[in-house]
Amino acid sequence: MRKKIFKSNFLTSLFVLLASSALIMGVLFNCFEKNQESQLRSQLSLAVAAVESEGESYLKKTTLNNERLTLIDTDGKVLFDSENDVSKMENHGSREEVRQAMAVGYGESVRYSSTMMKETCYIAQRLDNNKVLRISADRLTIWSLALSMIQPFLIVFIISAAFSLLLSDFAARQISEPLNKLDLEHPIENDTYDEIAPLLRKLDHEIKEVRTQKEQLETNKDEFNTVITNMNEGLVMLNEEHTVISINHAAMNFYGADEHAFNHNFLLIERDIDVNAFLSKAEKEGSVEWTQEKNGRMYQLYANAVNAGSGRRGLIILIFDITEKAFAERNRREFTANVSHELKTPLHSIKASAELIESGLAKPEDVPRFAHVISKETERLVTLVEDIIRLSKLDEKTDIPLEQIELKSMVSEEISRLIPTAEEKEVTLIQKGVSVSCTASRQLMQEIIYNLIENAIKYNKQGGSVTVTTGQDQDCAILRVKDTGIGIAKEDQPRVFERFYRVDKSRSRESGGTGLGLSIVKHAVQYLNGRIEMNSEQGKGTEITIRIPINQNKSI
Repeated sequence: MRKKIFKSNFLTSLFVLLASSALIMGVLFNCFEKNQESQLRSQLSLAVAAVESEGESYLKKTTLNNERLTLIDTDGKVLFDSENDVSKMENHGSREEVRQAMAVGYGESVRYSSTMMKETCYIAQRLDNNKVLRISADRLTIWSLALSMIQPFLIVFIISAAFSLLLSDFAARQISEPLNKLDLEHPIENDTYDEIAPLLRKLDHEIKEVRTQKEQLETNKDEFNTVITNMNEGLVMLNEEHTVISINHAAMNFYGADEHAFNHNFLLIERDIDVNAFLSKAEKEGSVEWTQEKNGRMYQLYANAVNAGSGRRGLIILIFDITEKAFAERNRREFTANVSHELKTPLHSIKASAELIESGLAKPEDVPRFAHVISKETERLVTLVEDIIRLSKLDEKTDIPLEQIELKSMVSEEISRLIPTAEEKEVTLIQKGVSVSCTASRQLMQEIIYNLIENAIKYNKQGGSVTVTTGQDQDCAILRVKDTGIGIAKEDQPRVFERFYRVDKSRSRESGGTGLGLSIVKHAVQYLNGRIEMNSEQGKGTEITIRIPINQNKSI
């Protein structure tokens, strides 16, 4: 601040000095110019009077200092000049001051010489005999005057600049010292300039606000510590270097830690390499979750990255005891395995063929064909039950063999098996797309295709259609099943892939559904490293898209 005050005062002084010098120079030049013109007019008047009374002979005997007299005839010819030979002089009839004098009796003009850096002032007056008498004298320009005064001006400028320098430094000290001594802890108690009193009052108000906010933050901090201390869920906060900055009692019990865990690296209380890998993943992706078993109980852990500004600033780990939930889920998986044999979808074809044979409606030559259907569907029923049992075991990472399959032909096979069901519902089955091969489980892909098409038929409208499309998108094989059925409400869409979940339980019973179809599809796609996308609007139909990687490097 002191430097700014000093600079401001010094530059102001220099500006005033330069402005004053320029003003004085202009005033002096103006006075000098007017005085010279007045003298020339006086001398010209005297010369005119003398020539009128004594004749032109007066011009030859008169003596001048710095002025020059010229007599010009009515045709512009120079008759007399006090400095030059008239025989060598050009006609002056065109000179401005001469023309003015011939016209109105009196004329003036000033001409500048850039080489001599001076001006010449001309004043002319017409005589009684119509001749013109002119007087002229050189005068300095303002620049010439400035050059002539440069030495005294520099001396004055240097002295004034030095004096301004000292005064500016003194003024800056006098102004800044009281400001440097301000007590910012108690702003309104300072005795200083009246001009900054509003600022000090504002500062005092802001300090009080900060103190109030600090007290509020301390209160909030105490409340927060009380809440997390009494939480049943574990909570751990880590900074960007994975140092523990907060941990509640539930988390201490989980990790077997104590109060000394604060300000220590998380590795000291959790040495599991997999857990630290999850934390690194959370820092990259933003969040991650995993399950962990300890002391005979099951826990669900969530790690979330904390963003601050342009980068990560730490992690929050939440620990939930899900032992009861895991137990319930395990019981439901067991229930799925127990009721899998009740899935009756393949039995429809078996029953229809058997009834035709039993009733005698089947022609003798058609009996082997119906018997083949019964055998094939019975085999498929056994395979289906085994597949459902296998899906219930997939949670235990049971391996499934992979092979190269051609998706379009597999879709054709499953459509042919479902034609009777579609005809019964008066639903048209349409196949589109191109051939595409991928590495997958044949059994799982059959279940995926069959269940999707069967669901599309069951929940379709009479006279509707089901379109099955195969294709390829970059490194994924695409299976898309689109129907014109009843659609799925938005609130039900997140849950339709849950086991035993039914959107319309009464309709599901009518269609023979068990609530496992889409759940089987979901688990099959997951274990094939694929993705499911669903687009549905109630009353307008549903479209489900399955993406399966074309190349699988290992068995799942």
